[in-house]
Amino acid sequence: MTGVLLALASAVAYGLADFVGGLLSRRAHFGTIAFVGQLAGLVFALGAAPFVAADVTYGDLGWGALSGAGTGVGMLFLYRGLARGDMSVVVPVSAVGGVALPVIVSVAVLGERPTALAWAGTIVAVPALWLVGRADGGGKPAALGDALIASVGFAVQYLALAQAHSGLWPIVAGRVVAALIVLPTARRRIPARIGVGAAACGVTAAGALVCYLLATRQTLDVVAVVLSSLYPAIPALLGITVLRERLSTWQTVGLAAAGISIGLLAVG
Repeated sequence: MTGVLLALASAVAYGLADFVGGLLSRRAHFGTIAFVGQLAGLVFALGAAPFVAADVTYGDLGWGALSGAGTGVGMLFLYRGLARGDMSVVVPVSAVGGVALPVIVSVAVLGERPTALAWAGTIVAVPALWLVGRADGGGKPAALGDALIASVGFAVQYLALAQAHSGLWPIVAGRVVAALIVLPTARRRIPARIGVGAAACGVTAAGALVCYLLATRQTLDVVAVVLSSLYPAIPALLGITVLRERLSTWQTVGLAAAGISIGLLAVG
């Protein structure tokens, strides 16, 4: 149960970070928002890592660096997609590949064997994510392309980080690599208040990774990945309550299915 709660905490943190980051990317250059966020996440990870006992190995730092490469690509294309597309479409689509690919690799390559209930929760989660992202008017092709590329980056992030066991130091390595990847796109200055918001997004996203990493120590990677990847429900709910957006019937069904998926994975 601890692993389930940590994975859900990761989903909530990611959802909040994407919601605020999406709003900021419409007010300032997406590359700058991503870069400031990764720097802030690095500072957070550096501050937290010494408090978690670990035997640091080069192999684990390498997995962390690979995870960071996925993070950098994922966040860069996610923010670009959010800057020119609907949040209710871009965020969930970016999560579909992020959950499907790690599940396939975990079962086919790593040999994990989820229970029947966990399998049911996984199967329900993928269409749930898609339905949450469904919009009556559809999404802009360019933004959807960004979301799909981002989903591959997030898949790499999840898979690589789950292989690291050196406390939080792999997250530190990942934030360094992610910051270097997004640095070339950071072109313009941004107002101080937007910079503070971007930094908060980065810290929240780094906190989500910490929760995810800890979740993989308490439960199967498949379960941790699927539950963490339910974060698109958060921007959808915030869109309703904060931005006064209206969900379509299909999006409502998707949110209900996401709740069922959580219940199945928690029990399984």
